[in-house]
This record gives sequence, C-alpha cells and structure tokens, in this order.
Amino acid sequence: MVESKKQLDEWGSAIRHMQEQIGRVIVGQQDVVEQLLWCILAGGHALLEGIPGLGKTMLVKTIADTVDLQFSRIQFTPDLMPADITGTNVIQFGTQGETSYKFQKGPLFGHVVLADEINRATPKTQSALLEAMQEKTVTVGSETYRLPAPFFVLATQNPLEQEGTYPLPEAQLDRFLLKIHVTYPTKSELKEIVLRTTSAQQLQAEKVADGALLRDIQTGLKDILVAEDVLDYAVQLLMNTHPEEATAPESVKQYVRFGSGPRGVQAMIAVSKVKAFLAGRFHVSKQDLNVVAVPALRHRLFLNFEGQAMGISPDSIIASIIQTMESGR
Repeated sequence: MVESKKQLDEWGSAIRHMQEQIGRVIVGQQDVVEQLLWCILAGGHALLEGIPGLGKTMLVKTIADTVDLQFSRIQFTPDLMPADITGTNVIQFGTQGETSYKFQKGPLFGHVVLADEINRATPKTQSALLEAMQEKTVTVGSETYRLPAPFFVLATQNPLEQEGTYPLPEAQLDRFLLKIHVTYPTKSELKEIVLRTTSAQQLQAEKVADGALLRDIQTGLKDILVAEDVLDYAVQLLMNTHPEEATAPESVKQYVRFGSGPRGVQAMIAVSKVKAFLAGRFHVSKQDLNVVAVPALRHRLFLNFEGQAMGISPDSIIASIIQTMESGR
C-alpha cells in the first residue's frame, strides 16, 4: 500500500539511481534498459533476444550489480541437465556408516538468475525452470523448496536461426513477462563501446537498492489505478490476437494460429502500472497499454504456416491490432 509522498519520492529516486548506474556501464539501449526495469519492478521475468555480441549478458549482470541481492549465473549448453539447475539430493555418510540424503541447492537458488543463452539447452532442461518461474518453488523427489524472494529469471537467447539453438517450449515462453529485442548499436554508440571496453579503467555499477526496497515498490505499484474502460481496452486488445475473434484485423485472421492466453493481459496491466508510475502518474492509460503490448505479447502469438513462410513478425501483427482499435474508437 502506498503510504506517503515521501515513500513515492524514495522509490522514484532509487529507480533513477539504478538507471544512472546502468548507464555508466551500458552504452545506449535505453529502451531495453527501461523494459528490463519495468519487468523487475512488476516482479516478472524477462527474455532478451539478440544476435551474439550485443551485450545482453553484460546488461543483466550490470542490473544485478545495482541491487544488493544474490546473483547467480547459469550457462546453458546442450549437455546441461535439469538437476544441474535445480539441485539434487546427495548421499551423506554418518560416523557409524549410516546414510542419509541432503538436498544440495543448484544455481537456481538466487535472487537474480541469469539464464545465459537459454535456447542452447534442450527443451527438457529448459522445462526445469517452469515451476520455479511460476510458483517460485523447486520440487525434488517428494520435497518442495521455496526460492528466495524477490526472484527474477533474466534470460538471454540467440535468434532461432542461429546454429545450435532449440526453440523454447510455449509454456515456458508464456512465463516470461516480457520478451525484449536487443538491437544493433548506432555508429556513435559503437564508438563509445570501443572507448569504454579498450581503456584501462573499467566502470562498474554501484549498488543503490536492496531486496526489501524492491519488494516494497513491487507491492506498492499494484495500487496504481486501472479504470474500467482501460481494463476493457486491454482485454479487447488481447482478444483481438485470436483469429476467431470477430473484431480481429485481417492480418490476425490470415497469419495467426493461436493468440495470447490470459497471462498476456496480466502482463500488460502489471507493466503498464510500472510505466505509469515512472511517468509520474497514478493511473494507467490506454497509451501505456499500446506501448507495452508489443514486448508483452510478441512471444505469446503463434503464427500459422502461411505467416511463418511470409516472414510476418508478431510485432507487425500487434501493431495492426492497435491501429485497428485506435481507428475504431
């Protein structure tokens, strides 16, 4: 519950300091940084996609450096097994020769977990994250262990056209609050990257927030108001991703096989609340929803064969939905 203006100012100051510290290390990528912060402040997980060498791993590590939380990195490879992530029961021998089992925690037991190149591992291993990302627990045998709070999975992946990649299962994709595209830097940004990475002085982000503050912000931002007509707009936007919906644009009916599930509208509302707060407002607008719709829904739309063959992007589908709804208002 939001208690006072002083508290709101404290939250805003902490977020600005996080952005400043990230900017000390990361060149450009303002949209990517902003969307990652939306995700963290909304309490969700993020999937970053981009070609190798764009600094995805560095970005996640830098964000982890700004918060006083346990950071854990998992390098996904084709031979990685589920137990390598979650942990396993190990046999312990007593002084009298008796044996017992003790659970040895895996790297998943961290606050900020970097799942690096997540689509290099097989779907079996990728699926080991399903329970952790949804229920914030890990079950091994008959025992269930709770993960530390707050808990974020910030995953990176290479485009599926790259060698040695496996597509993520649809159920796991749906558990990522946002899918964020990392774009190629501009000419001036490339120049600054070279200057920063080849000099003797290596900059590092400082810790400016802790877990308790993040939990307070996550809880408090849930009180941001969503008017009835704005909620109706969000629900209709989601419904229009389904080809069987009467009001869906022709691009959806022609190219989409399956639209987004309920997590899509939950993600749009949760992230829009954060976006509204960062803009100095305490209510969500339809424009907020239009902005967050692409990263919230792009990984929840599944194209049919024609859409894939034509090279249609989910982003363009979502843009056509928003355009249709805006023109019909």
